[in-house]
Amino acid sequence: MNVVIDFANSVFKPLIDMGAPTIMLVVLTLIALVFRVKFSKAVEGGMKLAIALTAIGNVMNMLTSAFQVPMKQFVLHTGIHMDVQDMGWAPLATITWGSPYTLFFLLVLIILNVVMLVMKKTNTLDVDIFDVWHLAFVGLFAQFCGAPLWLATLLVLFIGTLKIINSDLMKPTFDDLLQTSSSNPMTTTHMNYMMNPIIMVFNKFFDKFLSGLDKYDFDSAKLNEKIGFWGSRFAIGVYLGVFVSLLAGTNFATEDGWKDMFTLSFVAGSCIELFSVIGSWFIASVEPLSQGISNFATSKFKGRTFNVGLDWPFIAGRSEIWAAANILAPIMMIEAMFLPGNRIMPLGGIIAMGVTPALLVVTRGKIIRMIIIGTIELPLFLWAGTLVAPFVTSVAHQVGANIPAHTLVSHSTMEGPVEKFLGYLVGNAWKQQGMFILYAVLALAAYLLIFMWYAKEMKKRNAEYAKQAANN
Repeated sequence: MNVVIDFANSVFKPLIDMGAPTIMLVVLTLIALVFRVKFSKAVEGGMKLAIALTAIGNVMNMLTSAFQVPMKQFVLHTGIHMDVQDMGWAPLATITWGSPYTLFFLLVLIILNVVMLVMKKTNTLDVDIFDVWHLAFVGLFAQFCGAPLWLATLLVLFIGTLKIINSDLMKPTFDDLLQTSSSNPMTTTHMNYMMNPIIMVFNKFFDKFLSGLDKYDFDSAKLNEKIGFWGSRFAIGVYLGVFVSLLAGTNFATEDGWKDMFTLSFVAGSCIELFSVIGSWFIASVEPLSQGISNFATSKFKGRTFNVGLDWPFIAGRSEIWAAANILAPIMMIEAMFLPGNRIMPLGGIIAMGVTPALLVVTRGKIIRMIIIGTIELPLFLWAGTLVAPFVTSVAHQVGANIPAHTLVSHSTMEGPVEKFLGYLVGNAWKQQGMFILYAVLALAAYLLIFMWYAKEMKKRNAEYAKQAANN
């Protein structure tokens, strides 16, 4: 096994060290060339994707950083203190990629994807290799809790298989949300969307018992047409800036207080507008590859359709994501204050990007449903962030991170909260055995059964899409 780990590190580490945008430039360009896209067009697509990833990362960091200051003021203002610091996703990604096992998990997941493509168990080629760290984190956490490498690898492969299947299931919904044709290859294997099955349970509950609430729902784009800029993306950001400033106890008796509020509001508004613009760059970046795949499938596979698994922000142009995230931000702060067992205050993860994309896909943009279901599921993220804090802190110290003594660090809205609990149960089932074995088996079985039910529901939805396309 050590030979395989060393091989994975020698092959992938130089590429990983260059960062996600460079990785995707290289990967997308090479894949486009494989599908016989003209060299200049292949490089153009790869460059656009790298720029889009860089832009989305910078804007998200700007938004998160802007909100961290008033959220810290809120903690001081209310006197609420929790012993786990929320670092946000970027430090956790760096820490996870610092483990040699992460590159091993990347290798086995690439092999899994290739096998599934050859066996026609999927039509998705996953190129989002940087975000493998989310699933690698689960494997590493299972090892931390006591699982041997082979058992952690089986858990990663199990979840990885469902992630790839999910990318195929979601593809028609992405086409609908983006108003693109089925020939566009964009989908995603991002861990964000492994919350879909649980969200679908609540969405079906809405369908059966609370469907009347949908008549009060609103389309943010149509709202903007009716009331002008008051319903626009940037206006929603401004509202959030004002609310958070009030929450932080900003002193409006001083000039600086008003300045801080306006600055925060304008940063939020501009970031949300930029997300929409950058989202269109993702679509443009895969156009050359899309045409290449279409031509290749037609000539070599009798029209078999292939998808490309990208990072989640290609859907970031949908304003419902940001409208829901803005409303869920203060809700999460309030929940964190009173949630039993929670020890993390959401600062780095206050803009809950680990939550809202999946809500968008399952509800298809029904904002009232997104907000209510999001409110219900947020405790899972807070509990998961608390659960993994000792592990994150331990690994951070191992890679040389400068963390004060007696301080725990984690992330409040990290993707895949349910999978973190699976890693905990599987690790303890091996280490402590006893009832943990039963708990792990039951949890894995429930996880699989809910996913199978969700897959059945998504296939029904996709059949409706196909019927609509045939009638048009």
